Amino acid sequence: MLKSLGRICLSGIFIIAGAEAFKAPGPRTGKVEGAGIPQPEVAVKVNGATMVIGGILLALGIVPKAAAGALIGTMIPTTLVGHAFWKEEKPQAQSVQRVQFLKNLGLVGGLLWVIAEAPEEQRVKDHTEIETLPM
Repeated sequence: MLKSLGRICLSGIFIIAGAEAFKAPGPRTGKVEGAGIPQPEVAVKVNGATMVIGGILLALGIVPKAAAGALIGTMIPTTLVGHAFWKEEKPQAQSVQRVQFLKNLGLVGGLLWVIAEAPEEQRVKDHTEIETLPM
């Protein structure tokens, strides 16, 4: 139950932010274009759609490892392009972007945890087998 609740909590940001990016790419396209990514509006919409689909799959526990992997794939460009705090000149803007960057790293950490998590059957087997030592 805690794993399911954790996946639901983790997925919310991807579903909401992904839907917003897909519906209104707006200012995101400028940063994407500035990073040299071709077709910035299409790139933002594809990234947003991937977040929504991956978030829903993760929340429902349907192929959660694949969903987490896809979401990590969206977080790399989102974080490096969207929250490049080291490029900000004003201290306040730098601080805001650093927080967003670190938040995204935390989300990636949660997604890595989902990928690393052993299936329930394997965990039970690993904890119930008792090794016998030769006598």
